[in-house]
Amino acid sequence: MGMPDAVVIGGGIAGASVAYELAADRAVVLVEAEPVAGRHSTARSAATWVPGHGVADVRALIAASGPRFARLVDELGTPPLLLPRQVLFVAGDDEAERRLAEYLAEREGGPGAAERIDPAEAERLCPALAPGWLRAAAVVDAADVDTDALHQGYLRGLRARGGEVRVSAPAERIERTGSGWRVHLGGGAVLDTPLVVDAAGAWADVVARRAGVTEVGLVPHRRTIAVVRVPDPARLRGPAERLPFVIEAADRFYFKADGDDLMCSPVDESPAEPGDAKPDPLDVALALERVEEATRLGLRSVRTSWAGLRSFVADRRPVVGSWPDAPGFAFVAGQGGSGIETSPALSAYAAAVLTGRQPAADLPQDVALFAPAEARFRM
Repeated sequence: MGMPDAVVIGGGIAGASVAYELAADRAVVLVEAEPVAGRHSTARSAATWVPGHGVADVRALIAASGPRFARLVDELGTPPLLLPRQVLFVAGDDEAERRLAEYLAEREGGPGAAERIDPAEAERLCPALAPGWLRAAAVVDAADVDTDALHQGYLRGLRARGGEVRVSAPAERIERTGSGWRVHLGGGAVLDTPLVVDAAGAWADVVARRAGVTEVGLVPHRRTIAVVRVPDPARLRGPAERLPFVIEAADRFYFKADGDDLMCSPVDESPAEPGDAKPDPLDVALALERVEEATRLGLRSVRTSWAGLRSFVADRRPVVGSWPDAPGFAFVAGQGGSGIETSPALSAYAAAVLTGRQPAADLPQDVALFAPAEARFRM
């Protein structure tokens, strides 16, 4: 490949998906600092597609991604990417009731919106729940996402379109040239390109600093997940093929079955520096305590635990586009906890915006919707 039309920095789901979309009619090089692409947040996601999740603009991307996941199965040659699993919201005190009522009111009438159900029905759908809940709601059409199949499918698809993937290739220095940008990689390689796409996840502002580009105020937040042994796995068997994904309405915990074990989180959101996130033992213990109180499953033994980084700007919407004084250096960042579930729609939207085209009809039509702007980042 000669001079690429685009260099995408970051090999997680954001970088892999937008690189694939750009490669439909452009020469693309994807560079990843780690020896394996997607090692950090992508590989550590709870991997769900939940209509109604997040702020309004994110919810629109999630809705648009549903049909696109189905099309990607044939397009990328993957197994099914969405595996149906209901989501249950449960409330056991006044604060959780209030939060659930607000959640439902804000999303009423929206695509795939959660609907109130009787708490007894929630307990029937999820026998792991202990009795005594005050309110409940369900998102019937939610699903697990086969994250590995999706991510690897995008990387294969990029290569099939003539794109190049370079691992162990950190972008150590980026400088402007008369015709665009020059990316200096570890090991001495240099790439000249008219378009740099900063899809480096929690490191997006670090990459921007290396390029002398204004940062967007991205803040990574640690999220802890533990997989816990269940003494009586029969309680993980409900009427549906997969036990529902249960979320406490005040964001104190969530859990879902993982074979005969339980994957759970205290829904922590602790600001952190970009890096190899590690679980805090106190957060693991908190997850265990809260989920045990909600289920009475006799949870004691943690099989494994990990942490990932979910990165947001102040308005909790993605960032797609360039600052006016840095044309050709574009962000695709700030997806927070929705990077996987929005990736089919967001990557297609980003590819259109970054190449000066109008997004497809099922995507947001405002090309400046997610553009960098001071007002977004200083709320």
